[in-house]
Amino acid sequence: MSKHEEIKASLPEVMKSKDEVKLRTLRSMLTAFTNELVASGRTPQDCLTDEDVVKVIKRLAKQRKDSIEQYEAAERQDLADPEKAELAVLETYLPQTMNQDDIHSIAEAKKSELGIEDKSKMGVLIGAVMKATAGNADGGDVKEVVESLFE
Repeated sequence: MSKHEEIKASLPEVMKSKDEVKLRTLRSMLTAFTNELVASGRTPQDCLTDEDVVKVIKRLAKQRKDSIEQYEAAERQDLADPEKAELAVLETYLPQTMNQDDIHSIAEAKKSELGIEDKSKMGVLIGAVMKATAGNADGGDVKEVVESLFE
């Protein structure tokens, strides 16, 4: 069973549990899945691949993080708290991200493989490391690790 089907199948169970936050989050995920299907020219009855599901969930999580940042900057904790709760639910559906030690070893290997010696090629190295981690590393962490290699 694909991740899309699993999430769809868990909706009735969540409705019965009366967990409002999880229900709201699942519904928004399913809506985003449908939007992704339609945008790619498929019918809403189709299922996304597991890679597409993770991509959509990562986008939703990033939206929540951005909203939380904006709300907290405006001192609107009443709006930031529901976003934080939804983000926590979204993160349960995402694969574990790599820690900085794992990213560091990949970055060092790529740096020597590509022969990068100066900061001017840092963007190339970040791109290579992101590709090597296959989306399992946070972009901010990768940038931080690559910058630390040039200090």
